[in-house]
Amino acid sequence: MAKGFLTTHVLDTARGCPAAGLTIRLFSVDGQQLTEIAAMITNEDGRTDGPILPADNFRTGGYQLAFAAGDYLRRQGHDDDILFLDEVIVRFGINNADQHYHVPLLLSPYGYSTYRGS
Repeated sequence: MAKGFLTTHVLDTARGCPAAGLTIRLFSVDGQQLTEIAAMITNEDGRTDGPILPADNFRTGGYQLAFAAGDYLRRQGHDDDILFLDEVIVRFGINNADQHYHVPLLLSPYGYSTYRGS
């Protein structure tokens, strides 16, 4: 059985705090086909309450995280008809089922960054 797992969290860099209440959806990617695996909402620390992909479901392959940035930003007072960022999509691969993968999102209304964390 795999020992790895996937975690994520979101920091609101414009406000300098965790992004609480942001919806994140996880998909497996097979070519152009997406299959939703999980949906979670960030807690007060900007993290999900558990791994978004725990060890018992952890497999190598392609994945996509979809962060509902627009909904979050609107709740923070950004009321533009069309926001610069709406849904932030991060596609990535897992090639070692025994490792911890952490994919955080640093979010502002006009940009974002991500990386493989620890």
